[in-house]
Amino acid sequence: MESPNPLLEAPPPPPPVIDAEPPPRRSRLREKLGAAGAALLAFLAKLKAILLFLPKVKLLATAGTMGVSLVAYASIWGFGFGAGFVVLLLLHELGHVIQLRREGIRASAPIFIPFLGAVIGSRSLGDNAFAEAKVGLAGPVLGSIAAAACIPIYHATGNDLWRALAYTGFLINLFNLIPVVPLDGGRAMAAMSPWMWVAGFGALVVLAVLAPNPVFVLILVVGGFEAYRRWQQYRRGVVGSYYHVPALDRALIAAVYVALIALLVVGMHAMNLPRTIA
Repeated sequence: MESPNPLLEAPPPPPPVIDAEPPPRRSRLREKLGAAGAALLAFLAKLKAILLFLPKVKLLATAGTMGVSLVAYASIWGFGFGAGFVVLLLLHELGHVIQLRREGIRASAPIFIPFLGAVIGSRSLGDNAFAEAKVGLAGPVLGSIAAAACIPIYHATGNDLWRALAYTGFLINLFNLIPVVPLDGGRAMAAMSPWMWVAGFGALVVLAVLAPNPVFVLILVVGGFEAYRRWQQYRRGVVGSYYHVPALDRALIAAVYVALIALLVVGMHAMNLPRTIA
C-alpha cells in the first residue's frame, strides 16, 4: 500500500489576510472638494453659455417682433409698404439707442408692437432734463432723415410706394413730437418747459375726439399717470435740480424741436399722395 502523497492531500494554505485600512480623512475631503469643484465648473460653463446666448435671444426677440409687425402691416398695406414702414420704425428707435449710448446708458434692442410702433428699454434717460430731451429728439431726427431718404428714390423710380413711405415717415415723426410724455415731444419739453405737457395733453384730447383711436386713448392714460408722477416728484423737491437746464441748452432744444416740426410739415405737404377712387 502506497503511502499517501503529502502534496496532494494537504489542504491549501489560507489566503493571506490583508488588513484594509480606511483612507485618510484628508483624502476623502479632497475627493469631495474635487467633485464639488467639478460640479461648480460645469455650472459656470453652462452659465457662461447662457450669458453668451442672451444677446442672441435679444436679437431674436427684435427679429421676431419685427417679423410679426411686418406680417400685420403687410396684411393691410402689402408687403412692400409693410417692410418699408418697419424699417422706418427701426431707424427711429435706433436714434434713441444711439443717443442713450452717447449718454453712457445701456439700452435694450427695439421691441416691435404691431400698430403701436416699437419700444426700447433703459434704466434712465439721462442725468438731467437736457439729456432726456436729446434722447427724445434723437429718434425723430434719425427717423425724419430715413423718411427723407425715400424722396430721391421716389424721384428716381417714379414708384409711389416710396412717396407713401416718405409721407408716412414724416407723419409718424411729427405725431411723436406732440408735447406729452411718453412721446418724444414730451421728452423735449422736459428741458424746455414741462408746463407744455398740459398743452400737449389738451391737443391729444382734441385729436382723440376728432379722430377716435385706441392709440390716442392709451397715450392719454399713460401720459396722464406719468405727468402726475413727475409733478408729485417736482412738488416734493425730489427731482428739482433735474429740470434746471441752462438757457443756451434750452434754446438749442427749442431750435431743434421747432425746426423738426417745420421740416416735417413741409415734407408731408410735398409728399402728400391724393387718394383716388377707381
